[in-house]
Amino acid sequence: MSEPIIPGFYPDPTVCRVDDDYYLAHSSFEYFPGAPIWHSRDLIRWTQIGHILTRRSQFARGDGRASSGLYAGTLRHHDGRFRYVTTNVNDYDGGQLIVTADDPAGPWSEPVRVPEAIGIDPDLAWDDAGTCYLTWKAMNSTEGEIGIRQAPLDISSGKFLAPAYPIWQGSGLAAAEGPHLYAVDGLWYLLLAEGGTERGHAVTVARGPHPSGPFEGCAANPILSHRSTIHPVQNTGHADLVRAPGGGWAAVYLGTRPRGWTPGFHVLGRETFLAGIDWVDGWPVVDEDRYQVRPLDTGFMEVFGDSPPHLRWVADGSGLRCTRVRDLRWSAEATLDGPGRFEVRIDDRHAYGLARHHDRLEATARVGDLGAVLATLPVADGHTVLRIEAVPPPSRDAGPDEIVLSAGSHELARLDGRYLSTEVAAGFTGRMLATAGPHVRSVTYRPQEQT
Repeated sequence: MSEPIIPGFYPDPTVCRVDDDYYLAHSSFEYFPGAPIWHSRDLIRWTQIGHILTRRSQFARGDGRASSGLYAGTLRHHDGRFRYVTTNVNDYDGGQLIVTADDPAGPWSEPVRVPEAIGIDPDLAWDDAGTCYLTWKAMNSTEGEIGIRQAPLDISSGKFLAPAYPIWQGSGLAAAEGPHLYAVDGLWYLLLAEGGTERGHAVTVARGPHPSGPFEGCAANPILSHRSTIHPVQNTGHADLVRAPGGGWAAVYLGTRPRGWTPGFHVLGRETFLAGIDWVDGWPVVDEDRYQVRPLDTGFMEVFGDSPPHLRWVADGSGLRCTRVRDLRWSAEATLDGPGRFEVRIDDRHAYGLARHHDRLEATARVGDLGAVLATLPVADGHTVLRIEAVPPPSRDAGPDEIVLSAGSHELARLDGRYLSTEVAAGFTGRMLATAGPHVRSVTYRPQEQT
């Protein structure tokens, strides 16, 4: 499948089912509030219902640097309560944090910390006796990657019930991480992400008689990967399984949609996709074509005023008001009645935008350590409409797109989109539209035909 169920920078999906309702959450890195959460009845159409971490007492800001903050987590429902476990790398030495809620839309509790579990990508699972197992990717600043570890956990206190131990370390690919545990038909299955979250990303699985194993790897590993293929979706991995409507199973997983000349450039970040799961000889088999997903209508108009903005709006580490770009081709306009800024960015070192000052407009670009004012235009009092567009590149050996900066009918700059890609900027996030200043009155976003 080449169409995401959640387009744009919504990576590391984790899903749980409660009766006929599904809930999906994502990592969100430096953006606040953190960990967006969604609801669905069919696994295909999703509505955002909130964020899990909405208070700074739950999510320490740290230094706000790019690709810091909240990494991958796991969302589960057990004993009538929702639980979410995640890592805030801004508070790395504090270990994993666990929050709970009766209603997934919130409010969520203050975190219980697990200081003995240093690393990333935590998972929670319970056996039939009610014992909770924390499984995570152990790593630290002195040893680097240690491996997949597990410990029985007192979830109310965050203390281990026994010393942590290693379990299955994957099929042998690099960067084994993202563990998820499931009990299915009397066996325990351990799902991992391997190969790194770049083009070699993959999903692997092992099974055993107990949450701690011993585990045997599937002979068909990796059970999902698009590495070394021409599939339009790449970097596929970091999956989570769930029982599907009407029986059977499904998987959510992340992927990217790189475009442009080699090596390909993905600009929207890692997005969330859906696949079916069949069980064959006791192993999960991925069916990527089971679900037909149509492109979403991602357009919106936001008028800023007295009421709180839509859940799509978050703040970056420096306090900019941001929303995710969700399409490969798009046009966006901001209306200002005084000084302010409107830009598209990967982070504070990779951004193209427009700034209104008291007497002039400026088109600007920042790429790494280089920054430039590309054009200026006089401005009068009153409303000004600033426009940013992602349009097709000029040739097949160019980047994924061009970014056009305009004010009213004046085109001020046309810029190579490669410099606002993960392949150039690095990190784990995707493009965001950002505004700054109290004089931004509205933002309109329109998806365009994706050629």
